[in-house]
Amino acid sequence: MQQHEELIAYCRKVYEKNFVSAYDGNLSLKTRSGTILITRSAVCKGDVTANDILEINMNGEIINGAGKISTENKLHLFIYQFRKDVRAVVHAHPVYATAFASTRESLDRPIFPEVVLTLGRIPLCKYATPSTDELPGSLKQHIDYANVFLLENHGAVSVGVNLKQAYFRMEKLEHTAKTLFVASKLGGIKELPKHKLEALYSLAEKNYGIKLDEKNKY
Repeated sequence: MQQHEELIAYCRKVYEKNFVSAYDGNLSLKTRSGTILITRSAVCKGDVTANDILEINMNGEIINGAGKISTENKLHLFIYQFRKDVRAVVHAHPVYATAFASTRESLDRPIFPEVVLTLGRIPLCKYATPSTDELPGSLKQHIDYANVFLLENHGAVSVGVNLKQAYFRMEKLEHTAKTLFVASKLGGIKELPKHKLEALYSLAEKNYGIKLDEKNKY
């Protein structure tokens, strides 16, 4: 029940932060036995209880729980299949990040040092119809390196080694999008120059304990 309680807690955080509204979004985590706990379809994340959480296998079949499985379970299962380091997934529709995704304006730019080091690259995934196999497929070219994804005309996804990390990556993504929106109104956004990025990369592991994959460097 501990993992159910953790999932409920982060569902409510996502709702309280206005990262979702009504029945939007879905959260999941991988259990110690390799099954997936995921929020059921058509439930407000601010009202989630243990009865709203389904346990499914990697084929998307319900093992425990009652209710309809979210059609976007394919997105979660795709991520778990290709990223063995991922133990939690948050899919939400935060206003500013989703606005960037809907205008198809990329956030994949080296602006803030802490974002470069903690979020890494932020790919903009081509639009795909929700609930279809196209949606997980839109992540395919980025799945091996990215930890946050913008979904064109849809929303955002974050992953982590646990729900805490996945949630805070979503929170950081939304804060970044909001800050860049404000900056764009104040005279434009200035990217970090290449030599400053190289200096940041060289200090990353030594000073911050962060080892960046080459694919996550600009």
